[in-house]
Amino acid sequence: MKNKSITSRDEDFAKWYTDVVQAAHLASYSNVKGCIVMEPNGYALWENMQKVLDGMFKKSGHQNICMPLLIPENLMRKEGDLINGFAPEVAWVTKGGDKELEERMCIRPTSETLFSDYYSTLVKSYRDLPVKYNQWCNVLRWEKETRPFLRGREFLWQEGHTIHETSEEAEQETRGMLEIYRKFFEEYLAIPVITGRKTEKEKFAGAEYTLTVEALMYNGVSLQSGTSHYFGQKFSKAYDIKFLDRNNNWQYAYQTSWGVSTRMIGGLIMVHSDDNGLVLPPKIAPKPVIIIPIKESDTVNNYIDQVASQLEEKGIIYSVDRSEKSAGFKFAEAEVNGIPVRIEVGDRDLEKGVVTLVRRDTREKIEVAKDENIAEVVLKLLDQMQKEMYNRALDRRNSLTFEAHSFEEVENIINTHPGFVKAMWCGDEACEVKMKEIKGTKARCILEDAEPIDDNCVVCGRPAKHLVVWDIQY
Repeated sequence: MKNKSITSRDEDFAKWYTDVVQAAHLASYSNVKGCIVMEPNGYALWENMQKVLDGMFKKSGHQNICMPLLIPENLMRKEGDLINGFAPEVAWVTKGGDKELEERMCIRPTSETLFSDYYSTLVKSYRDLPVKYNQWCNVLRWEKETRPFLRGREFLWQEGHTIHETSEEAEQETRGMLEIYRKFFEEYLAIPVITGRKTEKEKFAGAEYTLTVEALMYNGVSLQSGTSHYFGQKFSKAYDIKFLDRNNNWQYAYQTSWGVSTRMIGGLIMVHSDDNGLVLPPKIAPKPVIIIPIKESDTVNNYIDQVASQLEEKGIIYSVDRSEKSAGFKFAEAEVNGIPVRIEVGDRDLEKGVVTLVRRDTREKIEVAKDENIAEVVLKLLDQMQKEMYNRALDRRNSLTFEAHSFEEVENIINTHPGFVKAMWCGDEACEVKMKEIKGTKARCILEDAEPIDDNCVVCGRPAKHLVVWDIQY
């Protein structure tokens, strides 16, 4: 039976998304326009993402740091491209108490300026390099249109900022972080992604180039899910980040930055969830297993204690719902919250010598002999679910990935059913702007080293330089 509080995904995708966010208690709207209250279920997801990524960052030699929230205007203006790129989204603080500030300060939309200013005082010699820092924080961007997790004025993210002795080392860092993001999305979030380079028009303000992780949502709309930027020496020259090289000459450092945000939660919802609520990949679910007594009795409680001990022995995180709600209500609540495996324990089943396991992703019920080691069964099931969720998402993405050989073909695909559209491009920004006339279609990324599918640009017909993935976006 479908959850009545959730609009059908195929009927109204936008409403369905909002319904899932609210029904699963991931986030709630606040009285601060454009900002959400991230509820415990949503924050627990973010904590899990943070824990996994933080471990990956530290394993690759990065350390965490914390920068100020406010940035003096003079620092923002040192790198012209950055301030020009973010100017429409910057929120300014002009008063302290009831006194006008001598210099206004912006609430950080991103922290390249603060890191660069700090690095200019930190680094003196090539022996000090590389410096590989990351921070977990909130940022503020004055977005006009907002939607929980996907686009908000205030959101949580991580931003890595590194400086290096050589361009080769910095570019290796840029690509290495992109690979960490790809691995996280595919192995933990069970979301297949494509990676590539942003066009000049779409790259990060101030970057030499931007690499991107792009994911396709269930409805065929793309989501920029993570980016890694190579700055070269642009910021180091603007902020005077110099060091004595191996020949005792002054050189400017090479710089990178990279980041992902709570937008990943939105992507997770839109790739995997269904009309009954949230569906979570086991590797990222805060509580992969819930045990629900049908009706409490000594027999049921003793068996639950036995199963709990088995789960603990295997290191499986679980909870037991002993609330006074009805069993049916508990089942529905576990389902809408996306808990991967539900273990139902009742006197009747135990008398028959079985216990019932329910998969959230397929809603399949599996009877298991009560004398089996339930934890071992659960471990295999969680692993199977993780793989199958990725494969289903991959099949969906592949079914919504198209090739186009003319502007009309791109137009027909996007208007009929959006998806990733591979088409050739000459490299001219005018053709990129022309593509935007098709419902705002943008270049998601240039597929580097990809085999061309045509000789000519789909927009102007001139010789093509790049194979590009195009789509509309969130």
